[in-house]
Amino acid sequence: MSQFLNDMAEYCREIDANIYYIGAVENGGYEAERIAVNLTNNCSDIYSVAKAFTVTAVGLLVDRGLMSVDEKVCDILGDLCPAGMDERWRGTTVDMVLRHRTGLSKNFLDIDSKDPLTFTDDYLTYMLTAPLVGDPDAEGIYTDAAFYLLSRLVGIRAGRNMDDLLRDHIYNPLSFRETAWSRCPQGHAMGATGLYIRADDMAKLGALYMHGGEWMGKQILSKDWVDTVLSRGYELKPKGDFGAYGKGGMYGQMLMVVPEKGRVVAWEGFNRTPVSDRLVKFAIDY
Repeated sequence: MSQFLNDMAEYCREIDANIYYIGAVENGGYEAERIAVNLTNNCSDIYSVAKAFTVTAVGLLVDRGLMSVDEKVCDILGDLCPAGMDERWRGTTVDMVLRHRTGLSKNFLDIDSKDPLTFTDDYLTYMLTAPLVGDPDAEGIYTDAAFYLLSRLVGIRAGRNMDDLLRDHIYNPLSFRETAWSRCPQGHAMGATGLYIRADDMAKLGALYMHGGEWMGKQILSKDWVDTVLSRGYELKPKGDFGAYGKGGMYGQMLMVVPEKGRVVAWEGFNRTPVSDRLVKFAIDY
């Protein structure tokens, strides 16, 4: 076990952070380690960190010429566009959805804070016929609905559920162990949240981005897509110093990459008080 993981686990105990597991990839490598801070099940819900996996699924299709971020959402949905849909959806692009520029209300379709039974059995129609509260061309409004929509778009272009696409092209090549994704009543991965994985496997996704999309000599994602994600802020956003970037989730989940130190750190836990900023600083400054 690395000294960094031992020291970070001890720091979590010192600040009374309710962290379950920490996973890390160090020294610019590929091998991921995991340490338990407070024992729990092997896999935990990583909440909004799941969005980084959905971004990656979009990238897999963009790299294969099966999708463009400049495409109109309705062109991909085709006959799935329901009657009564706000006409502003017809100008919405994949890029806009990736940046939460849908016009939907904050936290719309959030299965973590609302009763999913109120969303009907058809989440897509429920979303597309909901009143828009903002202009999609204006500043983004963070909402889980955007990433459920991306899951559906990926599914259409891939010809299968987004989670199955990720299993073949991310989970298996990176040697993930257990994974499970919450699904809507029609069986589609939620895209925004509800992904259950191990902390060390979460760290591997960060390592893939740190290596410019390359994994042990094989190009899994194009360098162009990695650069697009980081330049446009598709969920992976700057964190502190040393060019670090990452994605957080509800109750203090975190995936972060510190390229200049060759380090990726991911942690899972349950905290109602803010501890992530201190843990991010520790992971960067160590």
